[in-house]
Amino acid sequence: MRKEMLGGIYLILDITMDKVELLNKLNEIIQEEIAAVQIWDNFQLDDTKLELIQEIIQMCHQNGIPVLINNQWELLGLTQLDGVHWDKIPADIQKIQQACSQDILWGITSNNDLSVVQEAKKNGFDYISFCSMFPSSTANSCDLVRFDVVQAASEMTSIPIYLAGGIKPENLDLLNELPYTGIALVSGIMSSDQPREAIKKYQLNIKK
Repeated sequence: MRKEMLGGIYLILDITMDKVELLNKLNEIIQEEIAAVQIWDNFQLDDTKLELIQEIIQMCHQNGIPVLINNQWELLGLTQLDGVHWDKIPADIQKIQQACSQDILWGITSNNDLSVVQEAKKNGFDYISFCSMFPSSTANSCDLVRFDVVQAASEMTSIPIYLAGGIKPENLDLLNELPYTGIALVSGIMSSDQPREAIKKYQLNIKK
């Protein structure tokens, strides 16, 4: 199982979807080249979440795709999850990292605060995801990221940068001036009736 973030599309799963629909779409999606899958931590029922996580992991690992959990790092010890994506870096991150395996992937969401980039660099994070690049229904609590902030981050660190929030095939070219490794997507893929075709549209327009 690879423990690195590749370029391209980073998929975020909204698990409030109907389970059968979610897994059917995921089964299609993982036939394409995906950098990683992140499980959003908006679980409806705690008593079934481990079962769902394990099903997602099993599907993704068969295709060599790492799976990360949003925030709930304690689940690393209960599952075969490959990493954690944080909404913000916890104050005790070093203790958490010491308690975990050495090959765990660590990611963080950033907005316009470059101190987050500094903290990610200091703590050996594997990637940074800037949100939200454009107005988005799934990232409506985020301010819009200034392009100059992304540029400055790339000059501060070599940590891979992902861009998220409101990204569509038709506005991807607006991001061409920015240095980035990949894009994080939720509804752009999961709301499509043909998720594989949706991925292909993004792949045609994504910066190489």
